[in-house]
Amino acid sequence: MPVIKIARRNIAAINATDKPVVYFDDTLKGFGLLVRPSGSRSWILEYRPGAGGRGIAKKRIVLGSPDAVTPEQARAMAKDMLAKVRLGADPAAERAEARAADTVAEIADEWLTRHVEPKRKPSTAKLYRAVLDTHILPAIGTRKAATLTRSEVAKLHSAIARKTTSAKKEGAKRTASKKTRGGPIIANRALAVLKAMFSWAIDLALLPEGTSNPATSIEAFKEKGRERFLSSEEMQRLGDALARAETQGLPWQVKAVGSSLKYLPAPEKRMAQFDAHSVAAVRLLLLTGARVREILDLEWQHVDFDRGMLRLPDSKTGAKVIVLGAAALSVLDAIPRIGRFVIASTSAGTAHEKPKADVNRLWRAVRREAGIEGTRLHDLRHSNAAVGAGAGLSLHQIGGLLGHSQASTTKRYAHLATDPQRRAADMIGVEISAALGLGSSVLPFKFGSKVTRS
Repeated sequence: MPVIKIARRNIAAINATDKPVVYFDDTLKGFGLLVRPSGSRSWILEYRPGAGGRGIAKKRIVLGSPDAVTPEQARAMAKDMLAKVRLGADPAAERAEARAADTVAEIADEWLTRHVEPKRKPSTAKLYRAVLDTHILPAIGTRKAATLTRSEVAKLHSAIARKTTSAKKEGAKRTASKKTRGGPIIANRALAVLKAMFSWAIDLALLPEGTSNPATSIEAFKEKGRERFLSSEEMQRLGDALARAETQGLPWQVKAVGSSLKYLPAPEKRMAQFDAHSVAAVRLLLLTGARVREILDLEWQHVDFDRGMLRLPDSKTGAKVIVLGAAALSVLDAIPRIGRFVIASTSAGTAHEKPKADVNRLWRAVRREAGIEGTRLHDLRHSNAAVGAGAGLSLHQIGGLLGHSQASTTKRYAHLATDPQRRAADMIGVEISAALGLGSSVLPFKFGSKVTRS
């Protein structure tokens, strides 16, 4: 095999022949350029593993293509690998082992079945599986897990953040023909899932020794908190809309166009009436500050009318108690009892009874009627806390009512408690005013009133 000084000018002058030829470097032993008859080229390194010597067969490892790796970069890679060989490493064997290792999809299946499903809540496992099936596995599921790079994960993270529109899945029910998937928030969830999955696999030695977690050191996208608080006027409009929903009904949204319009009922007959259970669910969400699934999964056996509380055996933060006010108790008492779930579904009273899946149809109709489009059901929980903060409740009390496990979660409502703070400022001001000789009978300032100066 020819020996040359490997430099940009020299390798540019090399032409392909009818047989593969390796041009070895004249200074770094084993480092060379492989030129194939097809014209393709690769940087290679040949070495003898272990103790070396002529009795040990040479091994060859490809370092990359001259189109992507410069001669200087390839030489540095070769030097680094030779140093590791002297310490007992075998780069070619390690690469072969990595290629034979599990794929990302296989590691994901192991992680879900052995770790997530036995140790996490079913809702958490469902979320992780959905993120994997929708965003991660279609993109990198067939990649060997040990060879996945941080650069590839970063590209995937960015790709998920760019929202894409896909067609409805075959057999899917009650979904739009086109559905938007992705966005910065779900991209961050996918990054967290990958990071946790690889950390678990590395800890259990399911990946070759020395494998690094490719999801570390990738900056997540900033997530803007979606806080929406209903005003007193909006709550009143919502209450009116709910009352109409279960009595006279609410108008449905007309999507028909063209000739199909003539088959629609008269406008005064385009009314949809909603069941008392769905309406009660929305009222309870606002009155209790509970999470949506906590109300929809609520069973009658968990309602303690005597003590005025809900005793939930499980929730996002574990078992918890929700203290009920008189208004919430009144709503619960008026709900017709059908089956074991408070918010009865179509399967209520049957042997295979299931909780109600959602109240989205009702919610879309009432928020349109109340003029609060864009408001989420979860915003009713925020609104409950906002009323408490404005009424002077401490953050500790609000956190207890909502079932927050961390005080930092409740701090988002601190800025709403302005009235109690203002009353405290007035009290302090009266004392200081008296000390300054400004008079002790200072009247509280009425905000929003005009001040007339003489």
